[in-house]
Amino acid sequence: MSAVADVVLFDQVSFAYDGGNVIEDVTFTVAAGEFFGLIGPNAAGKSTLLKLMLGLLEPKRGRVQILGCEPRIGRRRVGYVPQFPTFARNFPINVLQMVLQGRLGLGRTAGGFSAEDRTRAAKALRAVEIEQLGGTPIGELSGGQLQRALIARALVCDPELLILDEPTANVDVRAEEDIFALLRGHSERMTIIVVSHDIAFISGYVDRVGCLNRTLVCHATGEITGRTIEELYGAPVRRILHSH
Repeated sequence: MSAVADVVLFDQVSFAYDGGNVIEDVTFTVAAGEFFGLIGPNAAGKSTLLKLMLGLLEPKRGRVQILGCEPRIGRRRVGYVPQFPTFARNFPINVLQMVLQGRLGLGRTAGGFSAEDRTRAAKALRAVEIEQLGGTPIGELSGGQLQRALIARALVCDPELLILDEPTANVDVRAEEDIFALLRGHSERMTIIVVSHDIAFISGYVDRVGCLNRTLVCHATGEITGRTIEELYGAPVRRILHSH
C-alpha cells in the first residue's frame, strides 16, 4: 500500500470541451485503502473525471494528483477496468493470454512474457476465482466471467489503485453481487474507485459515494437518501425493494 495518505487528490479542478464546462470546481480526495463509489446521470462528467485521473486529459484549471504524483506518472501504479472491452470477443486468445496483457511494459521488453509474468497472471486468476478458465477462449466466456478476467488483467500489475468504470453494466444481478463481493475483499489491500449507476446496490459495499453532476459532492453511504438522488438526477426517483 502506498505511504501517500490521499491516493487521489482533485483541487478545484475544471475541464471543458468545446461545448462548455463538463467538470466544474471539483475538489475531493480518496484515502489510501478506501472503497469509493462514483455515481451520476449520463453526461454528468464521470468518464471525463476518470480520464483526468489517468492523465488522458489535462484540467483546464486546478490540480490533480494520483499517488502523490502527476497522473501520467502515478498511473503506472494504477489498474483500470474499462466499461466496454475494446477488443472483439472472437479475437483468438484465451483468458490467460488476455490477463498477461496487463504485464506489458512491466517486464522484459523482448522475448515474450517471463516466468514471473506467468506466475503473476496465474495468481490474478486465482484472486478472481477463475483459475480453471485460463485456457478458455475469451469468446466462450459469460458476461460475469469476462468481467472477472478483465479485473484479473488489471490486478496482474499489482496496482495500488484499482479503477473500474461500470464493471457490472452487462451482467445479471447474481454476477453483479459476486463481482462486488470480490471487490470488497480486495479493498482491504488496495484503494478502489468504482463508477456505477446502481446507487442502492453499491451503497452496501463502498465506504463513501461521490455524487457527480458537473460538480461533485461526497457522502457517507448512510447519508444517501431519495432526496439526494432526486437532486443529483433532477427527477423523481422510485425506490424498489429487491428481495431474493
